[in-house]
Amino acid sequence: MSNVSSYALRMARLSAQIFGDVVRPTDSKSMKVVKLFSEQPLAKQEEVYNWYPPHNTYYALMKKLRFFGLYRDEHQDFKEEMRRLKKLRGKEKPKKGEGKRALKKK
Repeated sequence: MSNVSSYALRMARLSAQIFGDVVRPTDSKSMKVVKLFSEQPLAKQEEVYNWYPPHNTYYALMKKLRFFGLYRDEHQDFKEEMRRLKKLRGKEKPKKGEGKRALKKK
């Protein structure tokens, strides 16, 4: 017969349950599983979900800086210049409802 009273055993189990420890004594293999499940999931670990930089934020910031004239995006400048030249030649995209198909119906 064990020398620990049933009250002490119940209190030990209750305190283990309250403080997140293993309630009943377990072997090392089971403790490995307990340790695995007690860790934070991979999807909630900061180094995993912050792996890539916030590209949307950077894009919005650079767009705003370009608007204020503090940043020069040469590729965007080139695209706008090509669009402007196309418009001068009359080759720009038609607006909604002004395409070939819409003109055919009239």
